[in-house]
Amino acid sequence: MKKFIEEFKAFALRGNVMDMAVGVIIGGAFSGIVTSLTDNFINPILNVLTGGATYSLADVAGFASSFLSAVVNFIIMAFILFCLLKAINKLTGLTKKPEEPAEPETKICPYCQSEISIKATRCPHCTSILEETKAE
Repeated sequence: MKKFIEEFKAFALRGNVMDMAVGVIIGGAFSGIVTSLTDNFINPILNVLTGGATYSLADVAGFASSFLSAVVNFIIMAFILFCLLKAINKLTGLTKKPEEPAEPETKICPYCQSEISIKATRCPHCTSILEETKAE
């Protein structure tokens, strides 16, 4: 059972699964903005243009406040999701072992200061014979 839980944790916290989850949540939150835009701006404009309804200044203010409320809800949802993902990334980063620094592949020729292969025994630029430096 413990192995199953470890495998599920590795699957759920993998990058593409988390990206898909973020996309679904943000998409759902954004659909609230689109719905509010349609209900509070586009439909009333169409009603006014077709003569189906007239709106007072209070109605227009209500439409605007409802739309702003949907935008604020989206921003709050995005911020909370950002904070959650930041915490999850920090937690998964704690379990990973830090990578050891890669060994250098180049060195500097002491005579001409050109960058050369670490395995070189002669500089290809100035043709100087390089002394083997022993690790201290």
